[in-house]
Amino acid sequence: MYRTAIELLYKWKDKKGRKPLIIRGARQVGKTWLMKEFGAKAYKKCVYISFDNNQRMQELFAADLNIERIVTGLELYAGHKIDSAETLLIFDEIQEVPKALTSLKYFNENAPQYNIVCAGSLLGVALHQGTSFPVGKVEFIDLYPLSFQEFMLAMGKEQYIKLLDGSDYSMVTTFRQEYIDLLKQYYYVGGMPEVVYNFSANKDFSEAREIQGRILDAYEQDFSKHAPHDVVPRIRMLWNSIPSQLTKENKKFIYGLIKEGARAKEYEMALLWLTDCGLVHMVNRVTAPSLPLKAYEDLKAFKLFLLDVGLLSCMVRLRQDVLLDRNELFKEFKGALTEQYVLQQLKTHKNISTYYWTNDRNSAEVDFLIDNGEVVIPLEVKAEVNLQAKSLKTFREKFNPKISLRTSMADYKKEDWLINLPLYAIGTIDKV
Repeated sequence: MYRTAIELLYKWKDKKGRKPLIIRGARQVGKTWLMKEFGAKAYKKCVYISFDNNQRMQELFAADLNIERIVTGLELYAGHKIDSAETLLIFDEIQEVPKALTSLKYFNENAPQYNIVCAGSLLGVALHQGTSFPVGKVEFIDLYPLSFQEFMLAMGKEQYIKLLDGSDYSMVTTFRQEYIDLLKQYYYVGGMPEVVYNFSANKDFSEAREIQGRILDAYEQDFSKHAPHDVVPRIRMLWNSIPSQLTKENKKFIYGLIKEGARAKEYEMALLWLTDCGLVHMVNRVTAPSLPLKAYEDLKAFKLFLLDVGLLSCMVRLRQDVLLDRNELFKEFKGALTEQYVLQQLKTHKNISTYYWTNDRNSAEVDFLIDNGEVVIPLEVKAEVNLQAKSLKTFREKFNPKISLRTSMADYKKEDWLINLPLYAIGTIDKV
């Protein structure tokens, strides 16, 4: 499968003064595959080292951080000479050997000629446990599940993507049903690479659910294996409460829904653990839509989303027939699934930050506010073709934004103050 993130890796390779690169992301979003694919395509040789349960690497990095000695050790481990110009060094699960993480500083300062790409699924967790981090000596990219556009590509629909990228909305509208059918499949299958790969080959919805179930089980095992024992029950309760939190009309996260009488202080560590692992995305409320939005964050009010729409539909046991046949039983959850989908696509855009807004009385809410560094854009999310946007109108009357966006199942339409962007075209939001 093609991942757009590989283009960022090519840019990194060609950049002057590049630093060791760390790919951040949750487990099973495809970090290892991406690094190996990049190594195979862009270099003559590739040395892959997983630090997970690797006693030799523990010992190699434990002695001292002399780069010449470390490279000699890596050559002995690989069984061949490492040519710095033509070899990619891949350090996987680097958080398992904290001194290997620290060594990136010395590679950057003393041996910048080496091409080093690293990944760590629980990197954020490791850092909160006091691991020394080479601040300013590394670069980062974030990897998420496949976007809807990547999913379409995996399904062999490259021409459909070209139509969207070219903003040919008259032609897009002609083929709207094909886009909608693909979007419904994506709501069910999601973007976890193993699930998409399997579904693209077999078109088997039941098999997709089985793989998603295994991924969710693996995450639960991670809770027990890596989190502090006293926090594990709270992590589980918080994690399992997310679908019901998103089903509410007001999707603000409420601790009382986890357990009656629950307070924020009790669940701080659980929430931090899940965000550090990349398993949840927190979207904070802002009190005013002014740049930069981060300066107006209300840290006590936030919405919580999962990393993947397919995993969300699996957690609630959403049936294939309910989703694909427009079953009314699905109505209440449709808004939650749609908002999860939109947030997931927004996260793949590196240069935008995402928040949401409510007025002081909570009588009006704009689902997302987007900050691209130059302007604040309100974005209203509609699950169907119902185009009433009362909250967006309230927001516009109060703040008069330059541009307002609504995304729904309706066709593309540009009015004097509002653009309706079809849900299946939300990946092109940067062009808007």
